[in-house]
Amino acid sequence: MSNTQIENQLKLKRSFLPLTIEIKDWNIIEPFYNDLLTRELSNIAKIEQWLKDWSELDAVVSEDYAWRYIKMTCDTLNETLVNDYTFFVENIEPKISPISNKLQKKLIESPFLGELDKDKYFVFIRGLKKSLELFREKNIPLQTEISNESQKYGAISSAQTIEHEGKQITLQKAASFLKSTDRSLREKIYRKIQERKAQDETVLNELYDKLIDLRTQVAKNVDFKNYRDYKFEELGRFDYTVDDCYNFHNAIASAIVPINKKSEQARKQKLNYDSYKPWDTEFDITGKEALKPFETGKELTEKTIECFKSIDPFFADCINTMRDLQHLDLESRVGKAPGGYNYPLYESGVPFIFMNAVGTLKDVITMVHEGGHAVHAFLCNDLELTDFKGTPSEVAELASMSMELISMEHWNIFFAADEDLKRAKAEQLEKILKTLPWIASIDKFQHWIYQHPKHSIQERYEEWMKIIKEFGTGEVDHTGFEDAQKRGWQGQLHLYEVPFYYIEYGFAQLGAIAVWRNYKQNPSKALEQYKAALKLGYTKTIPEIYKTAGIKFDFSEAYIKDLMDFVVSEYEKVK
Repeated sequence: MSNTQIENQLKLKRSFLPLTIEIKDWNIIEPFYNDLLTRELSNIAKIEQWLKDWSELDAVVSEDYAWRYIKMTCDTLNETLVNDYTFFVENIEPKISPISNKLQKKLIESPFLGELDKDKYFVFIRGLKKSLELFREKNIPLQTEISNESQKYGAISSAQTIEHEGKQITLQKAASFLKSTDRSLREKIYRKIQERKAQDETVLNELYDKLIDLRTQVAKNVDFKNYRDYKFEELGRFDYTVDDCYNFHNAIASAIVPINKKSEQARKQKLNYDSYKPWDTEFDITGKEALKPFETGKELTEKTIECFKSIDPFFADCINTMRDLQHLDLESRVGKAPGGYNYPLYESGVPFIFMNAVGTLKDVITMVHEGGHAVHAFLCNDLELTDFKGTPSEVAELASMSMELISMEHWNIFFAADEDLKRAKAEQLEKILKTLPWIASIDKFQHWIYQHPKHSIQERYEEWMKIIKEFGTGEVDHTGFEDAQKRGWQGQLHLYEVPFYYIEYGFAQLGAIAVWRNYKQNPSKALEQYKAALKLGYTKTIPEIYKTAGIKFDFSEAYIKDLMDFVVSEYEKVK
């Protein structure tokens, strides 16, 4: 059976759109939206069928957009693929927005709305009402412009390469050399990376300035004081507030930064260098070369499937299906957008994993992380409406980050030697302790950025330096590389492409640690709770989903300290 035949079998059975439809122009799908707009909703049965048809249309359209985005990020140098993506953003998406608004109004204003099952539809209806509240037709062209501008970040970043041993290599590949035990090589690579980044510093500042202006105007058009407050509403943050974010920042600074400072001081003392520089922070101080868990994307796939199978055979089946359908693009190459993602495909039900693997432990973590998202997509696939499957990031990242830690108990698949396995686990736990302050830094930075939208570049740099001083250890000597520090935030894709989508990683990381702790105590029960939570999609509130997973949605200082004590105790066993 061909991949096309397999994929067609996996598609939801269409009852509203023909299977052969191709979205070449707005006119192709406009009649289906008009049908929904004009259809009579005279009883609850007709409303529920109408919702299913709308959901089917959303799934088809979103999957068409998804493939355009996927193909464009896989080859940003291909002008045809870039144009296909841009065509959708400029000619399809702007026309959907006002009609979706009318459809939302049609449902909310229906006299039969109250007859919908409140338990089933509460979260969905809550989101629709918020969307209606925020919709302004004059923001449609601004959102189109923002989409076009934000995707420029990927094009700029993907073109960044350095020369090494006569070859042009990506910055992702170059960064792997920072784990070398050869200090002179690390310094040379670090300098080359920073020199290359410096070439785009001005253009990335200009791009960010433009995005800040556009986003601020969107917020003003909806009568918000600033884009931060608008974005919190747009993201549907019903279960926590701005103050909760500030409390999270403070708790991270109080509970984790001292742990990292003590660890960095110990590393610095062991190395006993005249000066502890930025290129000295990642290599193994015992003199061992960087861990090499795999060589190729194919090997990474095979080992991930084996690792997942040892946790739960269903998890392995998910990755197997994606491999069979060629829904994996794992290896780094010139022209490929940076980063990694799992893109849900709501009609076929089989997501796509994209990443830039170069053979490092970081790549293993990325793969199992995105694999967690993929498993989540498969578990949500039978939910009735497309909107039920689109979980908020606090839940989506719980799925992926929990998989990182659960899978860690089975990393012997990647590391046959016990010594290497312990090193890998130690590095993963160190990453958690380092990442949480970075998440707090990026989030706090965004709060300041959009509360002060008219700031100068110099003020931006000064604020960033103040923030990283709060969340950093202060142990690394950046003398001569102050400019690299000032522009460090430019490496965070989320600032450009998905503003304010980052603190969710922090909340989810806390939840994932709690899931992992449960897994170590009772694997079968923890997995049962984990899968039950993911199957809910977004049919329950975030606290309810976390409770189903057997954990708390809590980011108080006391809770964070309790979890960090557990992480440190586990770290002591493997370091």
